[in-house]
Amino acid sequence: MQLVDTPSFPAAWKPIALAHREALSILKGSSLEWSALSPAALIGPGERTGKFRLGDTALVVDEKGDSRISAEDYAVALVDELEKPQHVRRQFTVAY
Repeated sequence: MQLVDTPSFPAAWKPIALAHREALSILKGSSLEWSALSPAALIGPGERTGKFRLGDTALVVDEKGDSRISAEDYAVALVDELEKPQHVRRQFTVAY
């Protein structure tokens, strides 16, 4: 089950999440070279630590079950993928 399909998913975020899911579906069916970076459940301002974990399609959570990342570290993960692609034609996620 995807996070967007859970009862606790915020209604205000649902339209954009569903649009991203549809875009990912279109990419998967294309011949384009693509990568799709999905954030943690919570993304917000914070510190750039450069220390985070990557995952595939499953939400990355910590030992407490929380899934979060700072916008700064999310940007680092994105730039890392742009500079040295590791997830070509794949979705991946990032969190602490």
